[in-house]
Amino acid sequence: MLSSSPRRYRTALVTGASSGIGEAFAKRLAKTSDLVLTARSVEDLERVRSEILTAQPERTVRLAPADLTQPAGVEAVGEAAEAAGVDLLVNNAGAGALGPVLDADPEALSALIRLNVEAPVRLSRALLPGMLLRAETGGGRAGLIDVASSAAFAPVPNFAAYAASKAFLLSFSEALSAELRGRPIDVLTLCPGATRSDFGARAGYSGGQLPFAADPDRVAQAALAAIGRVPTLATGPEGVVLTPAAAGRSLFAGALERVTGLMSRRGA
Repeated sequence: MLSSSPRRYRTALVTGASSGIGEAFAKRLAKTSDLVLTARSVEDLERVRSEILTAQPERTVRLAPADLTQPAGVEAVGEAAEAAGVDLLVNNAGAGALGPVLDADPEALSALIRLNVEAPVRLSRALLPGMLLRAETGGGRAGLIDVASSAAFAPVPNFAAYAASKAFLLSFSEALSAELRGRPIDVLTLCPGATRSDFGARAGYSGGQLPFAADPDRVAQAALAAIGRVPTLATGPEGVVLTPAAAGRSLFAGALERVTGLMSRRGA
């Protein structure tokens, strides 16, 4: 189902909401939605909430600070979001590690995978049943935005674990979109290119902002305009090349769902 204007949601959960694209999502969504925001830094979350409430004092902004590399953190955030009755989930939190795999700390690689792969999968599995039920009984539509990356479309040496984790999320999200076709939910896989934030510095890039980095607010704006219209959105200069590839992947996922869905029903 396509809409002529951006979707409106009652309450949205945004992970990684303390900076970058996550903060931009939170501030954009606050114009129409109450919020549940999570990140590790309580101080940064409180700053974001203060700025939102200054501009949108009518909003309810709940904070659920947590470390999403830990199962207990994912569970706590899921419980807070379900209690708030969220109808939009933005799986934005992510981390990168620049450099050769053999130079990387093994625990840092594991934490990256838990954050980029396990957290969005577990949050989606925990929250989607309630989101769908509320949409079905309330006559509205829920939403899911998974923030992957333009790096998800190819192996990236010296950024191997990050690109592979985002490739997983891209594939998972596109498959989930196909599985949920016909249900009252829109699924968008967002694949941004380089974006202005502290992501590059945290990943180990010492050259300041990543080259050709985009404004995170423009990325969030594009995603909120696209959800319900397209299943996958690639932004930045790479988007010109990747968007046709994304469309082809989505069509292929839809065709495969019909085959695997039949197999699942026969095996049940």
